[in-house]
Amino acid sequence: MTKKVLVVDDSRAIRRSISFVLEQNGYEVLEASDGVVGLAKLEEGTVELIITDVNMPNMDGITFIKKVRELDAFRFVPILVLTTESQKSVMEDGKAAGATGWIVKPFSTDKLMAAVRRVAG
Repeated sequence: MTKKVLVVDDSRAIRRSISFVLEQNGYEVLEASDGVVGLAKLEEGTVELIITDVNMPNMDGITFIKKVRELDAFRFVPILVLTTESQKSVMEDGKAAGATGWIVKPFSTDKLMAAVRRVAG
């Protein structure tokens, strides 16, 4: 069974880059341009992993993570935060919201896939 990943980022180029890497490694990918669209995508069905940016319009990544954790079906789904933010306070906010791990942009394909495999198999 193919594992499904939701990628939430306001940069189309970043979403496509992550999607390409994941699809090359056998994952199915759903894309969302912000947290609002991401929550709507979750209504379509389950995912085994969420990768989200922090700084996005309409709904930022920290708020998105909090809202995902309020949904019973997604309470324990791993969430990786992929962002340019490397400040300790932002990382602590992400962890407090329910993030599973953190990847700082720019990222390498190897680093991305190692994190994905570590939390989602």
